[in-house]
Amino acid sequence: MAALLLGAVLLVLQPSLAPSHPVVPGAEPSQQEVLRKAGPPQEALRGAAAANGSAQQLPQTIIIGVRKGGTRALLEMLSLHPDVAAAENEVHFFDWEEHYSRGLGWYLGQMPFSAPHQLTVEKTPAYFTSPKVPERVHRMDPAIRLLLILRDPSERVLSDYTQVLYNHMQKHKPYPSIEEFLVRDGRLNVDYKALNRSLYHAHMQNWLRFFPLRRIHIVDGDRLIRDPFPEIQKVERFLRLAPQINASNFYFNKTKGFYCLRDSGRDRCLHESKGRAHPQVDPKLLSKLHEYFHEPNKKFFELVGRTFDWH
Repeated sequence: MAALLLGAVLLVLQPSLAPSHPVVPGAEPSQQEVLRKAGPPQEALRGAAAANGSAQQLPQTIIIGVRKGGTRALLEMLSLHPDVAAAENEVHFFDWEEHYSRGLGWYLGQMPFSAPHQLTVEKTPAYFTSPKVPERVHRMDPAIRLLLILRDPSERVLSDYTQVLYNHMQKHKPYPSIEEFLVRDGRLNVDYKALNRSLYHAHMQNWLRFFPLRRIHIVDGDRLIRDPFPEIQKVERFLRLAPQINASNFYFNKTKGFYCLRDSGRDRCLHESKGRAHPQVDPKLLSKLHEYFHEPNKKFFELVGRTFDWH
């Protein structure tokens, strides 16, 4: 009887162990440390369970970036698929020391409840440009599938600035013009953080140190805006999801100027903070911006073996 009871307990615990990796002899000390801080193995790797059989599980897919590249749109579109369970908020587990020090148990607790057949997805755009993140993600799961959505680097810079500008405006705080950030002593200010975030090749090199290119699917953010369905089809194939998202799930909203979603007869658009008009930039300065990214873009194209329709 005792043996039967033990077997039943092990059977209940078994599915929750699949998504992650227990501590094993010879594992890197930092990996062991993170797992220890999460608690005993069965607590660290097993999320809360609901009466309907759903449970929290570590993500099998992460949208790693890029900031202002369309990560929210990608997550919302991917959430149309019935086999996807997405975390609502950006978790910032791998890039914020305060969160990472809490261990995998804390991370697991931020995940949505999902059925055993569902794919759990988390998105935090800052992951792509954070130096420590690729190694940390690899320690958790070297077989994880990563989604990276990119836009024209110059457009991304302008979107980056626009977001911060509106944040200041909402708080009734003054904010310098974009020219004050982009130009210093008559030259392009290469120390501007928004510029550095758009140097995709430098950040991609860091990720490729830990993950082969076949584990990273690059979504064309500019095409996702213009015609989302073909890009989402590629994402479904990469994640090995059955094709469930259809062209009928998208419709163009003339008022907003971009595509919105239609799910089970219900229409929904992205938050009003998305798709904001960029500030007017002097054509000569914009030309300098395009020129600055010309060589970095070429390096990125060579790195990933494909090209994008960027200036």
